[in-house]
Amino acid sequence: MEPLVHVTADDPRFGAVAVALDHVAGTLTVSGGGLPTVEMRRAPGTSPESHVPIGTRDPERLTLTVDGAEETLRPAKGFLTRRSYRVEAASVTRGHTYLLVPDSLGTSGLLRDGRRLGVFTSSGDGHVSADWDTADRDTADASGPSPEPYDASLGYALAAAFGTGAEPMWRLTLDAVLDLWP
Repeated sequence: MEPLVHVTADDPRFGAVAVALDHVAGTLTVSGGGLPTVEMRRAPGTSPESHVPIGTRDPERLTLTVDGAEETLRPAKGFLTRRSYRVEAASVTRGHTYLLVPDSLGTSGLLRDGRRLGVFTSSGDGHVSADWDTADRDTADASGPSPEPYDASLGYALAAAFGTGAEPMWRLTLDAVLDLWP
């Protein structure tokens, strides 16, 4: 994993999204035209874990701000199920709960208040792409929520900071058993 990565994603709905990830320093910034700036920081003195782009999944050692307002971040520990790799963020300023949860080997779905907005893909190197479920829903009678700039910024940040996707449960269980084998 490169220690410092600056990449720009071409989002199909929101245009250019800049992602700056520094694994060693434990910082992440997501910004773009019309998008709120999201910053995530790992607490100083926390040794980075190599398999987590931001360096830790410990919520006590991470801070999340959106346009300067601190929000709640709760990444799960990640162990035997795909769902155990979920990341929850609660927006105090907007009153929404977000969930980024693996739904395949390489992708994770982004939900706002339990309703799916789209799918993110990130290999953990700062490169992120989004496929919005509602990208073609621009009419008032369309069902489902439409993604907003806040949703995009937060989704890109969560995907870049924690990566996306997870192995199926059977594979994770087998790996855990094999790690215990002498």
